[in-house]
Amino acid sequence: MPVSLLMRELWGDEPPASWLTTLQTYILNLRKVLATTTGLRTEEVAARLLQTKAGGYVLDLGTGSLDLHRYQVAVASAREFLLAGDDLQAVRTLDAALRLWRGPAFLDVRGGRVLESKRRQVEESRLVAIEHMVGAQLRLGMYHEVLTELAALTVENPLHEGLHAQYMIALHSLDRRAEALEVFRTLRDNLVEDLGIEPGARVREVHQAILGADGGRGHDALLAKVVDFRWSTAADTARVY
Repeated sequence: MPVSLLMRELWGDEPPASWLTTLQTYILNLRKVLATTTGLRTEEVAARLLQTKAGGYVLDLGTGSLDLHRYQVAVASAREFLLAGDDLQAVRTLDAALRLWRGPAFLDVRGGRVLESKRRQVEESRLVAIEHMVGAQLRLGMYHEVLTELAALTVENPLHEGLHAQYMIALHSLDRRAEALEVFRTLRDNLVEDLGIEPGARVREVHQAILGADGGRGHDALLAKVVDFRWSTAADTARVY
């Protein structure tokens, strides 16, 4: 992490005259905390864990020591399962990855613009992982299993078209067609009221497929096609605001 970036993160555009000395004191105190936690001497922490490099610092806690790293590795594995068409293993892997979450990212950390950007990135990654796990569950016919989570997620993310489309598919697949159509109406109202736009192509296709279906659990060709999206295409079809 460059010293200049740490400066902006801690003090914004108006650092104090003594910012470098203060930053070095912060680093020393952090090394002492790490020493107490790990049982190492402060000098060992400086040499192995929180190292001084040219123009900045490197925190090296080792592979797998952070839950964020374990989450990212699991998501990468799930992506390979999805691309290979192994939905069951993808669901298991994504479920394990998402269980590492115990609340919002960096919940107890006060940060600046850099950390806030990272927080948003990680939170968005979680939403994408959830969407792909639900997509795999839908392809496996696990309609009941996804309903409760989708009901909550669509309330928490009222403008997320992908999650609403999946909720509509799950409801329709359980003969709850009227509720599926109501989900679309709610989404459309939210988009029009908040952003002045109509729903995107993907969720409109789901809506039209439900309107044209005969009822029952069978999906027509269009609905089946919409359900069968993979990791490589979801980023192009989902809109999140």
